[in-house]
Amino acid sequence: MRILITGAAGFIGFHTARILLQRGDEVVGLDNLNDYYEVTLKQARLAQLTQYPNFRFVRMDLADRPGIAELFKQEKFQRVINLAAQAGVRYSIQNPLAYIDSNVVGFANILEGCRHNGVEHLVYASTSSVYGANTRMPFAVTQNVDHPLSFYAATKKANELMAHTYAHLYRLPVTGLRFFTVYGPWGRPDMALFLFTKNILAGKPIDVFNYGNHRRDFTYVADIANGVVRAMDRVAQPNPEWDSNNPDPSSSNAPYRLYNIGNNQPVELMKYIQILEQCLGKKAELNLLPLQVGDVPDTYADVEALVRDVGYKPATPVEVGIRNFVDWYLSYYKS
Repeated sequence: MRILITGAAGFIGFHTARILLQRGDEVVGLDNLNDYYEVTLKQARLAQLTQYPNFRFVRMDLADRPGIAELFKQEKFQRVINLAAQAGVRYSIQNPLAYIDSNVVGFANILEGCRHNGVEHLVYASTSSVYGANTRMPFAVTQNVDHPLSFYAATKKANELMAHTYAHLYRLPVTGLRFFTVYGPWGRPDMALFLFTKNILAGKPIDVFNYGNHRRDFTYVADIANGVVRAMDRVAQPNPEWDSNNPDPSSSNAPYRLYNIGNNQPVELMKYIQILEQCLGKKAELNLLPLQVGDVPDTYADVEALVRDVGYKPATPVEVGIRNFVDWYLSYYKS
């Protein structure tokens, strides 16, 4: 198949593209290579992908409406995986307008490209952050998510609503995936595991928010990428049992599906740090801080629907995943 992956130079986009390329699909990778974090890391990921003859890179911003429209018109993609977004809960507090440009305007351009060019299936990234003020665990896609705690989460909830509208009006099959704390090799430098590793090796303290009383459904990136591909392969269909008197938020009488994609095994943050210390052979100096604005204490994914529908099953224990990240980090940065 000819597949467009937006955010192909990003963390999850890179791993997803590599799986598709290895199985023989033709992948066009789109990214704007912005400087939200070090561009050299994005370029290094792309260098890995360009070794495949069935990969082609396009540098473009999702907010470039004419450019996106022309790309869809020329390429006639069969499937689209939209992983490009302005990421980060904390940055959205400082610079919310960046999230409008990428996550709202950019996503609208992707929807329009799919609508006008016969795309068979759009899979897009949402986030566990949409659960916001919910406290009932595990988080399930059948729960109400009308109380986001960050603007980042609000833009992702907007994506889910926009996608349903296109599924209803234009019968565009769409599948949204709510990612839960992804980690692993080639990760983002603004994420906890990356920051912790860098500071521990440098002998600097690490910031531990909520005084370490977090639990996170840490999910290894290879498991995530496999789940994305499996979801893409199963084109969203209307739910024949959907009841408008008791509407299920995760499906519809339109070709629309929503899934959690996580590890289904939350890990205490302090245990996560202890495993990292063991892998590095060095103790961390902890700077214990209160819960940050926009953050949530715990995440825990109910992934039963994704397991049932696409056979998704996370297989990487956190001890193995952190070891793999540390091995990559030490090799990449020659630490």
